Amino acid sequence: MPTPAVRFSQDVVPLGDMKINPGKIVRRVDETGRPVLLTSHGRGVAVVQSLSEFEAAQEEREFMRAVVVGLADIDAGRVKSLADVKRRFGLE
Repeated sequence: MPTPAVRFSQDVVPLGDMKINPGKIVRRVDETGRPVLLTSHGRGVAVVQSLSEFEAAQEEREFMRAVVVGLADIDAGRVKSLADVKRRFGLE
C-alpha cells in the first residue's frame, strides 16, 4: 500500500516542535499514516514516517533495483534458457 500523500497544511512541522513534543509528532504519523516533514529555517531537513512504511519503501526500492539489474542483463545478452537453468539445478 503506498504512503498517503503529505498534506502540506498539516504535515510540515518545524524542527522545534519535534524537540518540544516528539510523542505528538509520532502519534500524528501513526494516526494519519502520512509522513511528517520536519523543517529548519523553512527548509526540509528530515522526514518522520512509520516503521512499516519505511520498511515497505525499502523493500520496494530493493525490488526495483533488482528489476533494473535484470533488465540490464537481458539487454547485455546475459540470459539462460529455462531448460539450461533446470539442468543446472537438477530439476529436469
